[in-house]
Amino acid sequence: MFWNEEIETLARPELERLQLRRLRQTLERAVRSPFYRRRLTGRGEDPPRIESLEDVASLPFTTKDDLRSDENYPYGFLTVDREQLVRLHSSSGTTGRPTTILHTRGDLDSWTELVARCLTMAGVTASDVFQNMMGYGLFTGGLGLHYGAERVGALTIPAGAGNSRKQISLMRDFSTTAIHIIPSYALRLPSTFENMGYDPRDLPVRTAILGAEPHSDTIRRRIEALWGLKAFNSYGLSEMNGPGVAFECECQEGLHLWEDSYLVEIIDPDTLAPLPEGERGELVLTTLTREGMPLVRYRTQDLTSARRDHCPCGRTHLRIDRITGRTDDMLIIKGVNIYPIQVERVLMRFSEIGSNYLIVLTREERVDQMTVMAELEKGFFRGDLASLEGLRSRIANELRGEILITPRVELVEAGSLPVAEGKAIRVEDRRNG
Repeated sequence: MFWNEEIETLARPELERLQLRRLRQTLERAVRSPFYRRRLTGRGEDPPRIESLEDVASLPFTTKDDLRSDENYPYGFLTVDREQLVRLHSSSGTTGRPTTILHTRGDLDSWTELVARCLTMAGVTASDVFQNMMGYGLFTGGLGLHYGAERVGALTIPAGAGNSRKQISLMRDFSTTAIHIIPSYALRLPSTFENMGYDPRDLPVRTAILGAEPHSDTIRRRIEALWGLKAFNSYGLSEMNGPGVAFECECQEGLHLWEDSYLVEIIDPDTLAPLPEGERGELVLTTLTREGMPLVRYRTQDLTSARRDHCPCGRTHLRIDRITGRTDDMLIIKGVNIYPIQVERVLMRFSEIGSNYLIVLTREERVDQMTVMAELEKGFFRGDLASLEGLRSRIANELRGEILITPRVELVEAGSLPVAEGKAIRVEDRRNG
C-alpha cells in the first residue's frame, strides 16, 4: 500500500537526478541566509558549484551549536521574509538554548505529505481511528503526526501526553485502532489498564507508532505482546521537521528514509570521513525541499547505518537501521565507550526484569562507577534471596559481555524507580553533584 507510489518507487537513477536538482536549488536558497552566505560563499552571492551528489562532501557541516549560537539565533538561517513564516518548532533545550526551526506554509505541507507516506507505509488508512498520545506544542511529535493522520483521512484524536485513565477511556469509547506513543509509556500504560479491570489486548488497537526515544527490538516485542498489536519504529528530529524522516514498512527490515526530501550521508563521528554503505556511523542530512530554513550537511549526532539493497515492499528509498544511540549520549566509563541502549538490550533479555531501569554514574576516590538499577517484573520476588542474587549475577555477567566493564547491578521493586511524563530518563549523572 502506497501513499505516493510514483515517488516512493522511483528508480534509483531517476531518484538521484531528482536529488541533484533539488540539492542545487537548496544551495541557491541557502546562501540567501546570513549564516550560509558567510559559510558557503565567503559573503559572496553565488552558491557552491555542485556537479554530482558526491560533491556535497566538499561542503562544511552544520551543527546544533551553529543553530544555537548568538550570531545565528533566532533568524540567522532564514532564507525568506518573516511574513512567509507560519509556525516554529523547537527542541526542549534541556542541554542549553533550544534549536528552533521556522516553517513556511509550503514546508508544513511537505512535512504533512511525508508523514502521510509514513503512516500509509505502516498500514494506517482512512478507516482508522488514530489516537495521538504525544505532546503537542513546541515538540514536533504531536502536531507532525496529527496533520499526517488527517491527510491520510483517519479519524484523529489529539489526546496528547499523559492522563492514562482518559487515554484508556478514549480508546474504549471510540474504538481506537492505531496509536502514536512513546515506548516507555506503552510499557507503563498496561498497568493502568489492569487497575481499571481491562486488558489492552481486548481493544481493536492493531497498530502502534513508536517514537520520541530510542528503543531496542526487544522493547518493541514486549509492547506487541502486552497490547496484541504490531508496532512500527519511526525516526525524526526537529531540525528535519520532526517525525516523518524515516519509517518502517510492513517488512520491518530497516526504516525507509525519504531521499526526495533528504540527502543522506554516514560519517565517522571522530574523523568526519564518509563511511562505506552498511557501516555504522553518524547520520548527516541535507534538506532538499525546505523553503524557510534549509540545512546543509546537518550532523544529527544519531548513530546508524544505511543500505540501498532491494526491499520486498517495493520502495526504492534507502533504509537506515534502528538508531543505536547518539554521539552525545555516549558514556565513557573506565576508558570504555558505552551507550545506554546497550544496557537496555541486555536487561530486556531477562523475563524477570520489568521495563524501567536507571543508569547511575558516581565518582568514588576519583574513579567513575556505574550502577544499573533495574525494576523486577511485578510478582517475581517471593522472598528467595538466593535466586535474586543469582539473577543479579547473571545480569552483571551479561552486561560485562556487552559493554566490557562490570557495573554494579541493583534489583529493585516494581514501580520504585522515577517515571518521567515524557521521554524516559535513563541516565542520572551524580559525578559532579
